[in-house]
Amino acid sequence: MDLLIKNGTIVTAKESFVGDIAIKDGKIVCIGTDLFVDAKKVVNAFGKLVLPGAIDVHTHLAMPFGGTVSADGYLSGTRAAACGGVTTVFDYPIQRKGRGIVETVQERKDMCDPEACVDYAFHCCITDLNEGSILDEFEAAVDFGVTSFKCFLVYKKEGMMVDDGTLVRILKKAKDTGAITNIHAENPDVIDLNISQFKAEGKTSAWYHYLSRPEYVEAEADKRAVHWAKAVDAPLYIVHMADKEGLEAAVAAKREGYDIYIETCPQYLEFTCDVYKREDGRNFVCSPPMKNKESQEALWKAIMDGSIDTVATDHCPFQSYEKDWGKDDFTKIPNGCAGIENLYPYMLSKANEGKISFNRAVELCATNPAKIFGCSQKGSLTVGKDADIVIYDINKDVTISVDNMHSDYDHTIWEGIKVKGYPVQTYVRGTLVYDEGEFVGTPGFGEYVKREPKK
Repeated sequence: MDLLIKNGTIVTAKESFVGDIAIKDGKIVCIGTDLFVDAKKVVNAFGKLVLPGAIDVHTHLAMPFGGTVSADGYLSGTRAAACGGVTTVFDYPIQRKGRGIVETVQERKDMCDPEACVDYAFHCCITDLNEGSILDEFEAAVDFGVTSFKCFLVYKKEGMMVDDGTLVRILKKAKDTGAITNIHAENPDVIDLNISQFKAEGKTSAWYHYLSRPEYVEAEADKRAVHWAKAVDAPLYIVHMADKEGLEAAVAAKREGYDIYIETCPQYLEFTCDVYKREDGRNFVCSPPMKNKESQEALWKAIMDGSIDTVATDHCPFQSYEKDWGKDDFTKIPNGCAGIENLYPYMLSKANEGKISFNRAVELCATNPAKIFGCSQKGSLTVGKDADIVIYDINKDVTISVDNMHSDYDHTIWEGIKVKGYPVQTYVRGTLVYDEGEFVGTPGFGEYVKREPKK
């Protein structure tokens, strides 16, 4: 054997038990108690939890936006992922007019291959059907391992929005090819109306970013997306759910038996819209924005009762001087916040505090993402699957700071947040990439995950 992890409490989505895990050639080959096997390396995990690596299915690395590019590229973003216990990262290349899906993804794959510190996969954002030729390419994209396509119901002026007719065509084609449609749901016309009014009135602080995109702006689009998915009986994955009303509509559809999945993000679970009243409120500007306390409580309720399927980050950080572009005009603030290194520590801390179980944290951050997005070798500690493993010390408390994170940004919205317990080692396919606060992996070690279509 290459590696034997002994005496740890193995945590899956369904159970927890003390045991050993034997690993060879990057795969889990045996799980049991008191395994007597020869191994090149033995790790004693006594008193610690042994977890499947997290899968962050929502990141924007090296993403052009708002006149700049997100602060984390593929190297720093995946390095930070490894140091937070995330062993697979999904990125969102954006298809543009005249470009194909595979062409768009291949370009990003070529960028990622030499830099990735953990394994990686891609969704693809569809912004133009190119007179229908993009729909004809769905099957080729699925064969390439891209089995999810994102639509924006917002960013109309930026040329990224799809209208309802286009959305329905994508939903149908995705269903026919075994893919799933991801949705960013907000109403652009109402946002533009609100922005125009606020700017005319000289209301330009970060607080008005939230007021221009309040609960009802997201809720209307959530409900519209759910309506069309139900109408054509196609799978739908709603990204970064942040509002109570839209959440309730999606949950109701799930209970009716429709193939609807709901993602939320740690920032919506930790912060409310009150952050936009802070002096540094512009640093928290993302879309959708953090919402009110009622929505936050609804999200936590759905986390606890199983209605929310995944937690991911929408990781898209910018430097503080770039956020400062909007100090006097919220419309000039690049939208996005950090989170990739904080995802697993935050959710596991909530488990350590007793808010949810460790099994539920694993389900939300590893097992469900793997199932929904066709990562058959990822997401659980199972014989035959990739040895993507995190060792977690329940007694290691950490105060998050930009100084102890591993990204390239110069600030974080998580500054000063204390988490109870912390990952101490991360293994990707049996190889140690993070050890006691230090990245010890190799850029380019990460492999492309070719995903499987929905059956």
